Amino acid sequence: MGKTTGFLEFDRKIEAYTPVEERLKHYKEFTVPLERKELKDQGARCMDCGIPFCHSGCPLGNLIPDFNDAVYRGKWEKAAAILHSTNNFPEFTGRLCPAPCEEACVLGINEDPVSIENIEKNIVETAFKEGWVQATPPEKRTDKKIAVIGSGPAGLAAAQQLNRAGHSVTVFERDEKPGGLLRYGIPDFKMEKQVIDRRLQILEEEGITFKCGVHVGVDIKADALKADFDAVILCGGATVRRNLPIEGANLKGVVQAMDFLPQNNRRVDGIQDFENELLATDKDVIVIGGGDTGSDCIGTSFRHGAKSVSNFEIMPMGTTERPEGQPWPFWPMRLRTSSSHKEGAERFFSISTKKFLGDKDGNLTGLVTAEVAWVPQEGKRPLLKEVEGTEKEWKCDLALLALGFTGSEMTLADQFGLEIDQRTNIKASEKDYKTNVPGVFVAGDQRRGQSLIVWAISEGRQAAHHVDSYLMGASVLPLKGEGDLPRV
Repeated sequence: MGKTTGFLEFDRKIEAYTPVEERLKHYKEFTVPLERKELKDQGARCMDCGIPFCHSGCPLGNLIPDFNDAVYRGKWEKAAAILHSTNNFPEFTGRLCPAPCEEACVLGINEDPVSIENIEKNIVETAFKEGWVQATPPEKRTDKKIAVIGSGPAGLAAAQQLNRAGHSVTVFERDEKPGGLLRYGIPDFKMEKQVIDRRLQILEEEGITFKCGVHVGVDIKADALKADFDAVILCGGATVRRNLPIEGANLKGVVQAMDFLPQNNRRVDGIQDFENELLATDKDVIVIGGGDTGSDCIGTSFRHGAKSVSNFEIMPMGTTERPEGQPWPFWPMRLRTSSSHKEGAERFFSISTKKFLGDKDGNLTGLVTAEVAWVPQEGKRPLLKEVEGTEKEWKCDLALLALGFTGSEMTLADQFGLEIDQRTNIKASEKDYKTNVPGVFVAGDQRRGQSLIVWAISEGRQAAHHVDSYLMGASVLPLKGEGDLPRV
């Protein structure tokens, strides 16, 4: 598998970034691709490790050693077929996934892991460039009609799989274009939207119908879906934002990240008319929340021309190495520094925002914080405690709340009469993704809560198998790790 001594001969290498001063002038992707020889060497680093733990680290069960070996041997079309056999959209995961497969890589025990994500991205980009990614409509159709609610990665994956099984699939999306979080949450500098559009063209050519600007639950009720379709899959995102219930939270300038980011994506797409324009230009910006959404706010604020950008995280600063108690091959909660962080943001850890400050006109002018400590408690979660004497006032014109989500909207779930679990997700069987209402299935964030794009694709694929089985008595669609028909 790969070159026997490759992991001894070649160091890990990934794409470089263009200089900060250059990339802040635009919203395009800014990575510098590796040369073909360099990619071959990276594929050669994949070890013949006996048990490839990367398989279990990947929620899709991608056949990673197989496509690495194909890249090493220069068999790029074969690599593309292998990659697509388990992953409908490697162009998304190759750009946006945090790569749990790499944390589970055997080489990562004592060396830098194989650069799996970057190899994946280059495989699919080569496949598109060479024309290997072609629409493959099913040879014959069943008489079954399926509604997929939500066009994020879970909905798109479910739709493509069920279409491959010959069913007639309609995807409903309340926004003006398909893509969900991929289109309206992820900044273009991380993934340009033509990447979504070229894949959507393939899906449409395969026979999937998209109906955008349709808010299911409002424009179309649950009863109408039941009457018109043989099965329904709910694949909406976890869109209910977490608020910060402190003094001054209603001041102008305290903005949810998921209002700020979608507006900017629409602006980049050419939409200019906004009732309330959200811009960081010439402002002192504080992003509250240290995850990916916070990072995206940082990069967007710099491109707006913010005066300064600071990032607050209530958790302690992580270590660059694996923490004790999170050994290989488990996912470690280590410190992660994104390209946006490197663009000039100052990061503060173990800090809590106590109140927002404003002027007489209701405009945000600053905020007050305190340092916090996490006190261990035997048998319980650590206790958050404010450190006395650490209050500090900060100048701030724009505070962006990137605090995650508490669940998904329940209008449609209420109309269907669906059961909700303790985490405010729609309750569905882990075994077959069925809800308590016959013919209604759920996948992605609405079933498992806010999660990764790679998990959403996996959920969509799994749900499609079970919907197919429900409709036909058995399914030709694969489950995780089984691999699909070798189609690109």
